[in-house]
Amino acid sequence: MRISIVGTSGSGKSTLGARLGHILGVPFIELDAINWQPGWTDLNTHRKDEFNARVADKIAADGWIMDGNYGAVREAILARATDVIWLDYKRPVIMRRVIARSFKRAWDHTELWAGTGNTETFARWLDKEHPIRWAWDTWAMRRARYEALFAEPRFAHLNLHRLKAPREADALVARIRAGVE
Repeated sequence: MRISIVGTSGSGKSTLGARLGHILGVPFIELDAINWQPGWTDLNTHRKDEFNARVADKIAADGWIMDGNYGAVREAILARATDVIWLDYKRPVIMRRVIARSFKRAWDHTELWAGTGNTETFARWLDKEHPIRWAWDTWAMRRARYEALFAEPRFAHLNLHRLKAPREADALVARIRAGVE
């Protein structure tokens, strides 16, 4: 299986991706871990060719779970994917999750991607690019964009799993686990 997991920041893409990668025995690839370099330098903006090449290398594999919403590589990922899991949760669910996650990361000074030194800080919470602001600002647009995108005939090959609540993610994991065992 090659599964792309999409959804607004804080929806639980990485958590679900890691769970599914473990269950299916395939690599879990976090697009943010490919993109974000030390000092919060992002390849997608500063070295787009390198970002695209790294993603292309990952999606060439027979099986993977990948999370993220990067427009520059979306077409290539979806062309190779067999399934898409769209975490289409209501805005209050997203905001609760992203605020709790950001608080924990800022409090613990958690390094977000190994070797980068990148951490969240409370001082950055009001930045336009901070996940809390990003989730709030992009929620409606992202929902409309994915709804239109997945209705396009060129993506008819995808098994689309549009999940509207976290309990649906747990049920999907249970179904996938039952199919593997």
